[in-house]
Amino acid sequence: MNPPTRTYLIQASLFVLTLISTTAAGAEWMYGRSFLDPKHGIGWPEFWDGLHYSIPFLAILTVHEFGHFFMARYHHVRVTLPYYIPMWFGFGQTLGTLGAFIRIQDFINSRKKFFDIGIAGPLAGFVLALIVLWYGFTHLPPPEHIFSIHPEYQKYGLAFGQYVYKNLPPESAIQLGDNLLFWFFKTYVADPARLPHPYEMIHYPYLMAGYFALFFTSLNLIPIGQLDGGHVLYSLIGRRAFRMIAPVLLVGFAFYAGLGFIKPSDFIVANDGVFTNELGYLVLYVIGLFVSFQSISENRMTALTLALSVVAGQFLISFFFPAVEGYPGFLLFILILGRFLGVYHPDTEDDQPLGAGRVVLGWLALLIFVLCFSPKPFVFS
Repeated sequence: MNPPTRTYLIQASLFVLTLISTTAAGAEWMYGRSFLDPKHGIGWPEFWDGLHYSIPFLAILTVHEFGHFFMARYHHVRVTLPYYIPMWFGFGQTLGTLGAFIRIQDFINSRKKFFDIGIAGPLAGFVLALIVLWYGFTHLPPPEHIFSIHPEYQKYGLAFGQYVYKNLPPESAIQLGDNLLFWFFKTYVADPARLPHPYEMIHYPYLMAGYFALFFTSLNLIPIGQLDGGHVLYSLIGRRAFRMIAPVLLVGFAFYAGLGFIKPSDFIVANDGVFTNELGYLVLYVIGLFVSFQSISENRMTALTLALSVVAGQFLISFFFPAVEGYPGFLLFILILGRFLGVYHPDTEDDQPLGAGRVVLGWLALLIFVLCFSPKPFVFS
């Protein structure tokens, strides 16, 4: 088997596996149960229903990747077809995938090419995400649909929200955190009489597919390193300005994410063992930030100083404003971004500024990032 054929088989296999994993994940979101639950597991009929989630979600992801692909080909840059990344465990709820990527096989030597290739994917996927969200919010089933998923709610009628969440275990109910676009669709597009309860919106596959698409779009458009947003911002402002702004954005992102993660009040305990555990968590947290910030400077003391400064600032805010919290779920992404993807952008030989049309489009893409970004993507009861 020649290398190109082997590569195509790998890419096709990964796509099929991702279709299966996202369909399984969609079914689990829709029915609130896992396939591997020995007592209340779901079967094949529910699995096929999961296509209502996997097809629109993978369609958005595919349009995103082929936006990059076709724009690269337009600029005569060699790229691979997308590699999809399946992710499903059979217990607990996942998105069904970690996304997809294409490999660029040529050196890109100009800001213009980086801009065009970087921005094409998010814009293409964003347009389809809007269509999926519009369809999902304008084709909501009657409110009684929730009883087919939770028949135990029926005894309370449509006022179930006043009763069923009072006795649930902590963090057992999931609410989708608002971003500006999702809030707009809920407020001005959906029929209020059919809008699901916030804790039950996860059972509506088109809403979930659209929401996750906005979530991935916002992560891709973060203007740091070699993310799509990094390509866009680098092309807009140039090498020198980007090298000053990107580290500030990474440190700021980490500062927000870790707010309230470890508080001074956590150490005010009577049990020495608890104090020791909290101290261990703090050390691990500082190490994680240190590793994340190492791409900012070759000087390790600079990275350590930044990590300790962030923790000190977070402690100070938590002491005076204990209710202020960030979103620790972003910390793993920050570690991946800082450690593996890097904070800076590759330099380009052709450093000519963009034209007016591309500048407008670039700032529009960064506006889309703001519209899609959820400060707290998932809120647990």
